[in-house]
Amino acid sequence: MKTKVLTAVCAVALLMSGTSRALAQDDPAVDMLADFLVVRPACLVATVVGSAFFVLSLPISAASGSVKQAKHILVCAPARATFSRPLGDMEALPGYYY
Repeated sequence: MKTKVLTAVCAVALLMSGTSRALAQDDPAVDMLADFLVVRPACLVATVVGSAFFVLSLPISAASGSVKQAKHILVCAPARATFSRPLGDMEALPGYYY
């Protein structure tokens, strides 16, 4: 069963790799749906995992004086990408991490 699923995934990946950007559609409804179902939950998981790593790295970052940087990268950027970014705005997503 695993072999069949893996084969199907690889076949779809190969077929989709040849798709040109001319075939891409700019449908805001699809962007919003993908954002709501895939990207937001992934950003929420990144926020929770980043918060855990921030707490674990706090003694080291406090000793090196980089608490603000660690907080921004591990907690604030994923949280802003999850909760304050407009729904469906995928182009603004990388900007939250800089």
